[in-house]
Amino acid sequence: MFRSGTDGYHTYRIPAAVMTTNGTLLAVCEGRKDSARDTGRIDLVVKQSKDGGKTWSLQRVLWSDGPNVCGNPTLLVDKRTGTIWLLATWNLAADTEQKIANGSSQDTRRVFELHSADNGLTWSRPRELTAQVKKADWRWYATGPGNAIQLTRGPHAGRLLVPANHTELNAQGRSISCSHVIFSDDHGRTWQIGGIEDEQTNESTLVELANGSVVQNMRSYAGKHLRAVAVSHNGSASWSQVRLDSALVEPVCQASLLRWTWPDEVQRSRILFSNPASTKRENLTVRLSCDEGGTWPVAKVLTAGPAAYSCLTILPDSMIGCLYECGSKTPYERVVLARLTLNDFEAAEPLRLQDTQNAKSFK
Repeated sequence: MFRSGTDGYHTYRIPAAVMTTNGTLLAVCEGRKDSARDTGRIDLVVKQSKDGGKTWSLQRVLWSDGPNVCGNPTLLVDKRTGTIWLLATWNLAADTEQKIANGSSQDTRRVFELHSADNGLTWSRPRELTAQVKKADWRWYATGPGNAIQLTRGPHAGRLLVPANHTELNAQGRSISCSHVIFSDDHGRTWQIGGIEDEQTNESTLVELANGSVVQNMRSYAGKHLRAVAVSHNGSASWSQVRLDSALVEPVCQASLLRWTWPDEVQRSRILFSNPASTKRENLTVRLSCDEGGTWPVAKVLTAGPAAYSCLTILPDSMIGCLYECGSKTPYERVVLARLTLNDFEAAEPLRLQDTQNAKSFK
């Protein structure tokens, strides 16, 4: 998909993927012009596929601001309008994350949206959302990255829900990292800040449960090498106490959640989770849960070698795509797409999918 050192970019990072309402698959990532670092000239680039990821268009630049950073792509399709939303962040190249977090930067981290009404063929100009979604005392800020969701059930059905995170100073003057969400109830015209998590989390991913609740699964700094999880029963206005999921080992890295199927008369619930399932950035694995994220008994390893960020998306014909970073020596040599079917998970299955009588599901 994207290989470092090609098309004028030193490194490609931070993948995001989504399927549009007409079946076009979009893959977006950061094109880092001069180095693999998180600062410097960073553009957002995109490729399109009309055949579920078998073949791809030439690469295009979605957003560039000269020497500055345009990054953290997070993709979402509004199923009611067909509009594709891309939320992202901007900062001056000279303003590193450390400078922004400690208050010594020239500018700050800003939030923008771009959208497309024609399945990704053309895009709007970037529109700044910072005043709507970032509090005045917040410093560093990041959207996603990866995928966002639209709620389908309950009183908040139709809501666009985007994971995000920020830093702020606590009462002792120490910089802390917190996950939060932003949402729109008017199809992206305006945005608001939702519930905020505790100080030991940042990059997160979301999934809607069958009962209408929302799970936020977060990168954790608790020192346990486990993912942090919380649940909202009010559309993300507030969250339960954070817990660590002992089944989801992580190296402190981004991850991705995706609802594959809803439970009904003919099929069971299936939720997928992808991350480097290790204490190091390696072993990119997709896990399957059939009890609404209570347990993860099925695992499919995509690569045992170096790997990092990933993004799950639905493909045509009930297939799943996982766009992820990997390489032979470092995780940042290329971004590849794995195309998976249910048979891939059944072949990897250590337990029967039906054997969930002892599983802990979210209530």
